[in-house]
Amino acid sequence: MSTSRRRGPEVPDPDIPVYVISVAAELTGLHPQTLRTYDRLGLVSPGRTVGGGRRYSWRDIELLREVAELTSTGIGLQGVRKILELEHQVDALQHRVAELEHDLAAAEYTLRQTLTRSTSKNLPALRDTATGGQAITVWRRGRT
Repeated sequence: MSTSRRRGPEVPDPDIPVYVISVAAELTGLHPQTLRTYDRLGLVSPGRTVGGGRRYSWRDIELLREVAELTSTGIGLQGVRKILELEHQVDALQHRVAELEHDLAAAEYTLRQTLTRSTSKNLPALRDTATGGQAITVWRRGRT
């Protein structure tokens, strides 16, 4: 009795350029010349073979579909370019916010650990604010 499993076709990494222009055109419903134009305008940047042929990744295919959807609603190519730039900025900002939230949580954890071990005369206190964030209040004991 064989224990090997039958596996389906391997799906390439979404960033690896494997699709020739004719396949990319078929997958997106766009004419190959349109794909060349989008490449020339910098809306999509497919990989290149040694001979200069275009190779599209799955991510490129998704981007081409998005461009096609936007242009079908009447948005011009310059408008599409701006929308794509703004989407890229939003993605970068969301990534940065996630990094900052992680850093803040780590700093709060470190502060709480320090406070539980501290016998300092300065008594910092953490409290939740009404907005759900954190605030730090530092109280100093007066001289007695």
